[in-house]
Amino acid sequence: MTTKRSKASPSLFRRRLLSSCIMVTCGLTVIEGDAVAGDSMEKASHHKAQPQPKVGTPRSQPAPSHHIEPKSKAEELSVHAQRHNVGGGLLVRQTAPVTVSEVSSAYISKQVPTISPTQLIASLPGVQAGNEGPINTESETMHIRGLDQSQIGFLFEGVPVSDAFSYAPWTTSMVDNENLSSIKVTQGSVDLTAPLYNADGAIVSMQEIRPTDKFGGYIDLSGGTHSLQKQFLRLNTGEIGHSDVRAFASFSHSAANVWRGPGAIERYHVDANLEKRWAPGSSTDIVFGYTRSHQNIYRNPNLSQWRKYGTSFNYSGTYTAGDTNYYKINERFTNVVFGAIHNDFKLSDSVMLHIEPYTTFQRGPNNYGSTIPIAGGYLGTQQYGTLDGYEGQSGNVTVESVHPWRQNSSGFTTNLDWKTKYNTLSLFYWYSYGNHTEYQHQYALSPSGDWSYGQKYLTVNGVPITGYQENTIQQVNAIGLDDKLSLLGNKLFIDAGFKVSMASVSATQNLPGADPYKAGKNYFEPTPQLLASYSITKADQVYMNATTSYRLPSGWSQYIPQFSMTSPTPASTPAKNLGAEYFIGEEVGFRHNGPVNVSAAWFHYNLTNHQIGSSSYLPGTSVLISTQLSAGGEEAWGFQGEVGTRPWHHISAYASGQFLKTRIGNNVDAGTDYLPTTGKQEPGAPKWSGAIGLTYDDGLYFGNFNLRYQGSQYSTLMNDQKIPGYVTADLNLGRSLPSFNTGIHPKIMLNLVNMGGVNYLSSISGFGFTAVKQKGIFGNTVSASTPNYVVGSAFTAVVTLGADF
Repeated sequence: MTTKRSKASPSLFRRRLLSSCIMVTCGLTVIEGDAVAGDSMEKASHHKAQPQPKVGTPRSQPAPSHHIEPKSKAEELSVHAQRHNVGGGLLVRQTAPVTVSEVSSAYISKQVPTISPTQLIASLPGVQAGNEGPINTESETMHIRGLDQSQIGFLFEGVPVSDAFSYAPWTTSMVDNENLSSIKVTQGSVDLTAPLYNADGAIVSMQEIRPTDKFGGYIDLSGGTHSLQKQFLRLNTGEIGHSDVRAFASFSHSAANVWRGPGAIERYHVDANLEKRWAPGSSTDIVFGYTRSHQNIYRNPNLSQWRKYGTSFNYSGTYTAGDTNYYKINERFTNVVFGAIHNDFKLSDSVMLHIEPYTTFQRGPNNYGSTIPIAGGYLGTQQYGTLDGYEGQSGNVTVESVHPWRQNSSGFTTNLDWKTKYNTLSLFYWYSYGNHTEYQHQYALSPSGDWSYGQKYLTVNGVPITGYQENTIQQVNAIGLDDKLSLLGNKLFIDAGFKVSMASVSATQNLPGADPYKAGKNYFEPTPQLLASYSITKADQVYMNATTSYRLPSGWSQYIPQFSMTSPTPASTPAKNLGAEYFIGEEVGFRHNGPVNVSAAWFHYNLTNHQIGSSSYLPGTSVLISTQLSAGGEEAWGFQGEVGTRPWHHISAYASGQFLKTRIGNNVDAGTDYLPTTGKQEPGAPKWSGAIGLTYDDGLYFGNFNLRYQGSQYSTLMNDQKIPGYVTADLNLGRSLPSFNTGIHPKIMLNLVNMGGVNYLSSISGFGFTAVKQKGIFGNTVSASTPNYVVGSAFTAVVTLGADF
């Protein structure tokens, strides 16, 4: 049951900070002695990727890993590496003629091991990450320059890792943080060669560490508030014989309580990488990942529920008859298997061939609470008599609504690069195939709220009761040409390219009366790009670009209807316009590298056929359905920048910020009428956002502080409801522990997430047209929407003990 929120008192907050300080003091006063460099420095030395002129292209051939050095040499390398950790690892030097920000392993290694990759980039300019908790296995909400997560491309090792149909990011299912070498964010453009069909103007690209030359590994154990725990172990084989084959494999288990309300979260994950170096410039990497997770779902409040209940609003801890909000019947199970084989072949001194086949298999189910009419309900548009086994009864039966879903996304990318003294010509091709199947089974609850898969699901004349039974197939073929030209002694760089994408989508709905029963569309999307940069000095660079990209309509509900069991009217209907969203963007930027590094950019973009992803609850159930709001055109412009210092007396600072101005370009069709939305601000796009970071690392002691600000955000196209801005802060402290000449290099770390204990709404999960009922421009009534929101993470303290060996 939801209860009245109890506000945290200042004394409670002081007690939290005091206990946290006691914990870290105990950890840091361990026996003094010689210590080797921190874990982050050793991770950084494992692999150095060659510079790439553009983000999102296939990974270049890795340089040989560093051998383990004697202690004194290792300390020299550590100090040398620390000097180049600009902004504590939050500002990595870039040369691409597009706006790119990056977090390195030096920063990642100081953060909570259980947070998601999207949280690791939350301090970068323009990034808004909806943080539900210190551990999360669900898809996430985030925005970059006003574009939501379904408009952002997510890549892991050059392979798309978003849901192939809903475009929801599954970053937590791809890799453990301990195995991440870097995360890049391209805020305003999409690389032509990137295998994406949903990315408008942003890409998040994750890179994994490489296997080491020597046998070894890493282990960490974490524990904290909300019963949070994680165990992680990675083993490196080193070079196997003299075969030039290296590999690593890791296993992790993490778990926690749902921090607001009853329930739990648990995740098992495996990463593996095998690398074979065939010859100088030629290699093969096999990347594998597996995740099995379970999570009781967080319930997203609307604004009135948030104001009344605050953080105590969630699913009920006890079951009462007819209650669809019982936490045990609202849960998600996710299983993900990921595999890719990246091949680089040096065919000659001037010709390189890159081939990468990949596959991702995902399955559920998602489970929700619902009520089904015993008699007189509907299967599609067809009214049924009485549920099998319930003859002579009336009313409703409360059920566990199980939504088994299964999907596969497979494909391959190929790039052929021909390089001369001043020019690199690339021909690339990408093929992708995706299939998604989903339906519902309804299991009646016992008087105590229990059920099992062993019992029979509800049927009528032997036919399962379901709101949808769909199958969707999607294929994409993309081919393009890219030409890079270097002039004036490599000072001037020009990149021009063109890609054509051809996609086909076909969806079927196997329910009586579904109209249409089968629907689909073919897409032809040309996307040219032009990029240029000029190096004024060795330390100063200017760049500009004009880019285009596209996003196909997301999800199967865009093509076919879905139903509830209480009405013949569809709960969602196919979109009136199935055209692809199209992005045209421009950027002008400047970079300076020195003791103080600066990166700044002005940007502008236009969207046509803009589609806003939203979600809402079916009335009387806890079932979340996804919908798309057709918002016509949108224009945005703004400025972003970041500043970072090289370590000075082991201290480095970082700051980032963005100003964003958005404008809806037309009046939006709300179904019954058009709303006067022209000139309104885009939902989920705060005008101001920023972050400040401070890092200390002397190779023995280390610490990191991050403060983030997000301005207020509208949640309706009419700009008549919004959530306030908020400030959060995280603190990370640690110490490298003595090794006693054992070859084991331990460390201890304390992480404080949301150290101020702020209660806040972090982002919007369900947008709306208008928050109040009003007349449209033709005089017809437009009903009010009820946006819902993501609640930001609570205060969390985590202690981690880790060691390289």
